[in-house]
Order: sequence, then structure tokens, then C-alpha cells
Amino acid sequence: MNRCETRDEHGYRVVTVSGEVDLSWSAEIRAAILAGLDAMRPVMVVLAAVAYIDSSGIASFVEGYQRARKHRLQFGLVEVSPPVLAVLKLARLETVFPIHADLNAARTAAGSAA
Repeated sequence: MNRCETRDEHGYRVVTVSGEVDLSWSAEIRAAILAGLDAMRPVMVVLAAVAYIDSSGIASFVEGYQRARKHRLQFGLVEVSPPVLAVLKLARLETVFPIHADLNAARTAAGSAA
């Protein structure tokens, strides 16, 4: 089942995605990511339960990453599932997006960057 849930945790907007991310509902993910950034909150996208992602889902991450850089906010992908990581590697984006093992690792990375 496809789901996109948001919550605020430790100063982050956490967007947790599950299911298969394709054109039919990637706009919902994009909206969740951009809403957090427009509220001037750093955004982490949890992808542990994503079984499939197409280019529209990846485009949502690219737009989020660009908006975060514009606002000087942290943006990252967390608990990236093997299918998502394979697509990121295919597109050579695994070195563009900050990828974290979990939310604690994201917080640690933010602290070391400050």
C-alpha cells in the first residue's frame, strides 16, 4: 500500500514513504517535501519501505534538494531501500543526495556540519 506520512521530530520534518512511488502519486511526496522546506524546516525522507521508484519520484527528491539548498536547509534521504538505492546509483545521484542510515545519523551529520 502506498503511503506518505509526515511528522515533526527533533526539529526535522520527516516524510516517511512506503509502497511503489510512481507518477500516479509522486506529486503527494513532492508536496510533502516542499511544504516542510517552505515552512523553513530541514527535511528527511525515510525510504525503508519503498519497493519501487520511478523518475517522477526521483524528480521530487531533486526539487526538494534544490529548494533546501536555496533556503540553506538540510535535506536528506534516510534508510534508503535497496530498490531506491539501485535507481539512485543508476542515475548517479547517490553522491548528490545526503544519504543517512537513520535519523540519528542525519542529526549527527548536521551537528558536524555546523
